[in-house]
Amino acid sequence: ATKPCRKPEYSMTLLGQFALWAAFLIGLWSVGIAFSGRWRDRPELALTVVRSVYAILGCLVVAVLSLWKGLVTHDFNIEYVAAYTSRNLPPYYIVSALWAGQKGSLLFWATVLSLFASLAQLLTPRRYAHLMPYVAGVTTAVVAFFVSVMLFGSSPFERLPYTPADGRGLNPQLQNVGMVIHPPMLYLGYISITIPFAFAIAALLTRRLDTGWIQAIRKWTIVSWLFLSIGITLGMWWAYVELGWGGYWAWDPVENASLLPWLTMTAFLHSVMIQEKRGMLKRWNLGLIIGTFLLSIFGTFITRSGVIASVHSFTQSNVGYFFLGFLVVAAVLSFTLLYTRWPQLEAEVRLESMLSREAAFLFNNLLFVGIAFSVLWGTLFPILSEAIRGTKITVGPPFFNRVNVPLGLLLLALTGIGPLIAWRKASSANLRRQFIAPLAAGVATVLGLFASGMRDPYPMVALGLGGFVTGTILQEFYRGMRARRRMHGESIPVAFFRLVERNRRRYGGYIVHAGMVIYFAAFSGMAFKVEREATLKPGESVELRSPFGHIYRFTHVGISQYEALNRVVSAATVEVEKDGKADGLLTSEKRQHVDSFKRPTFEPSTEVGIRSNLQEDLYLVFAGSVDGTEEAVYRFNLNPLVWWVWFGGFVLAFGGIVTMWPGGGPTMAAPRAAQAGYSVSLAGGGTE
Repeated sequence: ATKPCRKPEYSMTLLGQFALWAAFLIGLWSVGIAFSGRWRDRPELALTVVRSVYAILGCLVVAVLSLWKGLVTHDFNIEYVAAYTSRNLPPYYIVSALWAGQKGSLLFWATVLSLFASLAQLLTPRRYAHLMPYVAGVTTAVVAFFVSVMLFGSSPFERLPYTPADGRGLNPQLQNVGMVIHPPMLYLGYISITIPFAFAIAALLTRRLDTGWIQAIRKWTIVSWLFLSIGITLGMWWAYVELGWGGYWAWDPVENASLLPWLTMTAFLHSVMIQEKRGMLKRWNLGLIIGTFLLSIFGTFITRSGVIASVHSFTQSNVGYFFLGFLVVAAVLSFTLLYTRWPQLEAEVRLESMLSREAAFLFNNLLFVGIAFSVLWGTLFPILSEAIRGTKITVGPPFFNRVNVPLGLLLLALTGIGPLIAWRKASSANLRRQFIAPLAAGVATVLGLFASGMRDPYPMVALGLGGFVTGTILQEFYRGMRARRRMHGESIPVAFFRLVERNRRRYGGYIVHAGMVIYFAAFSGMAFKVEREATLKPGESVELRSPFGHIYRFTHVGISQYEALNRVVSAATVEVEKDGKADGLLTSEKRQHVDSFKRPTFEPSTEVGIRSNLQEDLYLVFAGSVDGTEEAVYRFNLNPLVWWVWFGGFVLAFGGIVTMWPGGGPTMAAPRAAQAGYSVSLAGGGTE
């Protein structure tokens, strides 16, 4: 198995290693010049700082191509290629192997960050030219750190003293289409956070602390939030279809690490509206941006250090210490800089009333940060308990649910309340006029659920608040469309599309809120999931009653074995009947992955059988056979409303795209706008 297949080709790995060193040295030079300030009176020197960003990108692209050549040509003399690919691995997984392991993901991260840094330099308007050398310095410093980790801790171009005849292949849990799309999306969200952070640091360094830096990063913050949202949703889907435990969110440390920056970024996207509209929360917004960047680094530390056990983590290595050191240094330097600029960040006005749009957004932010703190505390508790008491105590889902479900419901309520309250101070007449229809929608939802027999308090509250928020959103669209039709005589479809087109940030934000309502409604469905385990011989059946009143009957058909490209499969099949009518077959598999010599490479894995409709999912897990016979051990799940989780993610992403889409002018004011101002927007724009 260790006999060389051909003579190793060292040229590409030497080129890749040389490219990393070139990127690192250029980065050190650029950072030194950028933060020395010598470029201020020398335009040509400032230009070289900016151009060094492009040079680093070129070097890292060469490094990526060098590693990719090794992956595609099966150069198993490269340790990374041998660890994550094999000759019988499907081609699309060979491509995704670039980010499947720690070393490759570091190279992917550094390259994409360098690409984003270059795009920031190219696309930022010239009126922000005074910030760009510092932006280049910050982004280059982060890139240089990632390159240093590869050079001194975890090189993707490390070679073996021998050439295996085949590689180990990709972990079976990673051989899923989710591997091709989920990690890149999540990485893009993590990585793009660096750009808003760089602008925030540049604003602090230059003492240009007006709203200019906020306007410069508006699109970048939404891009980051959008990629994080898509990545988290895809991760939920991947866990649901691949891990076989019947759910999509387990409060796993790595799941939590991806949620944390999303929470603080979402808080920023709301609170920044107050700074733009009223000149408030300047310190808070800078703190949120810095905190979001640090949380993205914290998430990287969690996945690479091995300090917390997780099914999503990379193997334990000393790379975690690099990230811990970088996290501490970045936090100290950033918050020290913020402290030195503290006097210049005084609010221009004070909060005038607790019944105001500003107060609603402030409470919104406190809830987001409160949820983030509880998630962070629960994630770190095993580390803290081991350090203090010598015993690692793991915090499970009950803690996270007990704390975050009530906070999440309050946040959902504020999603509907915020758009209905006027800026500065709301009058009683305004509140009555604004709240009648949404409250009626919420109450009608609760009464309808009660009449249908629902008594579980949390799902009732979640769905009732969902009805309230839906009423708010529909009211906002209705009033805007009515005003357009009255002034321009447009048809309903034309009025709708032009309303959104003229103020994409505002109405895109409403679409995002609609996605959140769908999320909460779908999450509440899992409170009624039905689960049963059974051991069945061929011809034996088991029945389950779904929360929607359907009777499902599952009859074991048998177990079959066959070989595929890189695995040996045992497939167990059941015949499904729904309310007494045949509903087809459903199959779950046990897979033993093998290399090209038919040798087992990993522990057996399970492939779940899923049939989804708008009401519920049939979720079948084949746990194994009894003593090699055709008697099968199954777990049957009926999971309500799961389809709506994925649809909610689609609506959320669509709203984010609408919000950040270029163009669109101010929306014409509805009659109440002068008093209440009803702009709510994810991006923080557009008020009447």
